[in-house]
Amino acid sequence: MMKFPKIDFPRLKSKLQVKSPWDRIIISILSFLITIPIFIILHQNLIDLEWAFNLDRVFIFIFVFAAIFFLLMYLRTIIILCIAAYLLVLFYGSVIGNYGFSEISEDYNSMIYTMSDNPYPQDIIVAKLLPFPNKSKIINAIEYQNPRVRNFAIMATSKHFKGIRGYSDYRTIIQCFAVFKEINSRWNYVNDPKDGDYIATASESLDYFSGDCDDHSILMAAAIRSIGGTPRLIHTKGHIYPEILIGSMIDLEKVNYLIKNVLFVKESYGKKLHYHIDERGQVWMNLDYTATYPGGPFMYEEILGALTLN
Repeated sequence: MMKFPKIDFPRLKSKLQVKSPWDRIIISILSFLITIPIFIILHQNLIDLEWAFNLDRVFIFIFVFAAIFFLLMYLRTIIILCIAAYLLVLFYGSVIGNYGFSEISEDYNSMIYTMSDNPYPQDIIVAKLLPFPNKSKIINAIEYQNPRVRNFAIMATSKHFKGIRGYSDYRTIIQCFAVFKEINSRWNYVNDPKDGDYIATASESLDYFSGDCDDHSILMAAAIRSIGGTPRLIHTKGHIYPEILIGSMIDLEKVNYLIKNVLFVKESYGKKLHYHIDERGQVWMNLDYTATYPGGPFMYEEILGALTLN
């Protein structure tokens, strides 16, 4: 009778559990990348003890890094497999030109840079986790520092509402409404090609003021941001549209008066304003291409994702 060699299971298990030096290196890098945004959130939300040389913050960073490192090392087999699969997906995305190593690097750097200057950095992570189609391409297309975009926005402020006096606290919002009026009075809706989305840059849309909803949103956001306004894009079912930050509910009352009695009297007569209130109680007003006045009706109510530009 043939005898099979006896397997020493305890010894085999011991061999499988041996940690590779590469495991530690990979887990250390991943732990560091995860620690940075978590540390920013803690730094912004925890009381500053004002220790010498910011030692309290140093200890927080070390503690967070150590906790994440040991947790990932405990789950290292699963983590390494997930990292390998993710790298393959990024490699595939880089080859086909969709979403690869370059895009994820830009997104991570943008997130860290924005979080470091935001009083509520955790909101940035939430926004990043929400789905938003063609996010990287749209961000790059919002050329708010392009001279053509800014010159167009300045032209709009000179053409509309220039003579409005007595509302100095809302001058920027009034000027952004001038941009809205100029764009929406000239916008011509044109579909994308049948074989996929075409993302036009803001400066490109200035040539003919034509395109679909994402092209309109990109131009609106870029022009508003170029003169100091705070826009965001809303992704809903089959549609993207821009909104502008109004401020508090008190600000909304004053802006409501401006729209209905000073700026868009005929367009808004007998109609209500449409807006969203975010988790911080801030009011965002609809600026969709379908609206004839700021705060016009929504095309779709449900929000599937938000991209804030500040």
